[in-house]
Amino acid sequence: MDFANSVQLADASNNFVYLAMVTLFLATVFFSASFAVGRRRETQHQVASRRVLVESGGSRVQDSAPALTQDEPGRRGANIGMSLTWLSAGMLLVGVVLRGMWAGRVPWGNMYEFSISSALGILAVFLVWSTQRDLRWLGLFVTLPTLLTLGVAVTLLYSEAAQLVPALNSYWLVIHVLAAIIGGAAFTVGAATAGLSLIADKGWFKQLPPREKLEGLTHKVIAFSFPIWTFAVVAGAIWAENAWGRYWGWDPKETWAFITWVIFAAYLHARSTAGWKHQKASIIAIVGWLSFLINYFGVNIFINGLHSYGGL
Repeated sequence: MDFANSVQLADASNNFVYLAMVTLFLATVFFSASFAVGRRRETQHQVASRRVLVESGGSRVQDSAPALTQDEPGRRGANIGMSLTWLSAGMLLVGVVLRGMWAGRVPWGNMYEFSISSALGILAVFLVWSTQRDLRWLGLFVTLPTLLTLGVAVTLLYSEAAQLVPALNSYWLVIHVLAAIIGGAAFTVGAATAGLSLIADKGWFKQLPPREKLEGLTHKVIAFSFPIWTFAVVAGAIWAENAWGRYWGWDPKETWAFITWVIFAAYLHARSTAGWKHQKASIIAIVGWLSFLINYFGVNIFINGLHSYGGL
């Protein structure tokens, strides 16, 4: 590839990342507005259902509390936010692909590339999940961390594309890093629902589902991501044997990946243990996500090891 084409691809990739950030910021604004002007309310059918009392053994038992629906102003803002989030994800995908074309390899060779790919992963997990259930209420709490990830990437982590170091020049890069991106993205979405479950009963955000539903959603997303993270750790060990002649050496990156795995394993165990199902389990999920952040940002930036080749 000649220099002129290389510069064009680099500029195009950067421009699409910037456009994705602007679009994502607008999505965040509309999601925020939906919280400001909207509220959760019961439909007429739900009100009627709630009033139905069932006679049982001389006592009256009320039906379980109905689900809530968002009113029109809030729903309109959330719908615009969702549309902008889809648009932002598309732009970011183009930016990541162009970055790979510029580099002549998969775009996961340094911290900047991993960060923009991770941001895309967060949006992808959220948007794919949103096709299965109504997650408009979650949009604000997904777009904000994604926007912060992109902001850190373009301001602090940006670096020019370079050839991979020998340890990274392997097909295991695709297998291991892709699993880590998906697992970390799902952990981020799970941390959002876990955090919201801790404040759901305080009445700060009327649009939020009940705490029990939030806890259930957290469990589902972490139950999805935990096997993927497990595979990422195992794939990393196999890759380490190919690159360095040993499966495990307690390198800082390996150690924190294992610590993260242990914490999320503890979360799944807590969900099946009496007395640990609710707030305590949600706190463990958040601690696991913080461990994931330490594994990426803290270890890569502040601790030297065999994985210290991401560059700033």
